[in-house]
Amino acid sequence: MTASQFLEVDNIEVLYSQAILALRGVSFRVEEGSIVALLGANGAGKTTTLKAISNLLASERGHLSRGAINWRGEITRALDPADLVARGVVQVLEGRHVFPQLTVEENLRSGGFVRRPSRRALADDLERIYTWFPRLRQRRGVRCGLTSGGEQQMVAIGRALMTRPTLVLLDEPSMGLAPIIVEEIFHIIRDLNRNEGVSFLLAEQNAHLVLQFADHGYVLENGKVAASGTAADLAERDDVAQFYLGAAAAGTAAVEPVQTTTV
Repeated sequence: MTASQFLEVDNIEVLYSQAILALRGVSFRVEEGSIVALLGANGAGKTTTLKAISNLLASERGHLSRGAINWRGEITRALDPADLVARGVVQVLEGRHVFPQLTVEENLRSGGFVRRPSRRALADDLERIYTWFPRLRQRRGVRCGLTSGGEQQMVAIGRALMTRPTLVLLDEPSMGLAPIIVEEIFHIIRDLNRNEGVSFLLAEQNAHLVLQFADHGYVLENGKVAASGTAADLAERDDVAQFYLGAAAAGTAAVEPVQTTTV
């Protein structure tokens, strides 16, 4: 399988409410078995890009107005989000979005039900999650609303992994978490990538952090790709800091979509 047969985002534009242009000509690839960072300040277009890939734009009155997204050689525009999950693409939304009244284990099980596994297969999958996230084993019977932000992020990632994905789209995994918890989560992501072959596309503001774990990166600014390269090269480029810090200093909107243009 070539890189273009895994995930290819080809010159996409996204419109919200037929009037707000959020992405303009965004193109990039994710190779199988890789960790790719999608960098940029708040409002740069990161979340919109992930939702375009997972076909979740319609819930916010958005749609792909140009370009195409190919997953394993198949154009995804007509697929339902659940169809994409069945094909191996799952998104962990920004802000975690756990079910607060359900226990940790009930939240995890809800991810497994997508595949309609046997009772034994579901138990085996839960054991895998607890091996990767030992904290969750200790908290398995606690309602998620009573757990810490870091534990909720682990639940959200674990719930996504219960679908047995090939590609995980992870939106701002470090947001609002203590540095020691963030580092723990990123080490788990790298272990999952290396040992289980799970690919990741990480939308993240903390460029310094994510480039330590990623293979490749793309910097978004005002809905466009402003820079790209290997993680090592991006970490050493002065212009990347200018793209990133410049967008933040300019007071870019704190929520997406980012570019307001009447169409």
